[in-house]
Amino acid sequence: MQTDNPFLDGMAKLFTDAAGAANSVRTEIESIARQRMERLVADMNLVHRDEFETVKAMAAKARTENESLAARVASLEALVSTLKKES
Repeated sequence: MQTDNPFLDGMAKLFTDAAGAANSVRTEIESIARQRMERLVADMNLVHRDEFETVKAMAAKARTENESLAARVASLEALVSTLKKES
């Protein structure tokens, strides 16, 4: 239903324009907030998740190798101790 009342037509146009302006302001605020957050995160020197997971896997592998080497050294020390007792 359309009206021939110029006042109501003007008010409808005003509200439509205001909604469009509010949407533009919202988009601009989101853009500014996103840029500031990205700058803040960049200044924090944070790492990406995939880089973190890679380093975490490397540390787990190094820990496993260290435990294996520690067991091997203990075994060799026991062997040396045994050989010293025999001499």
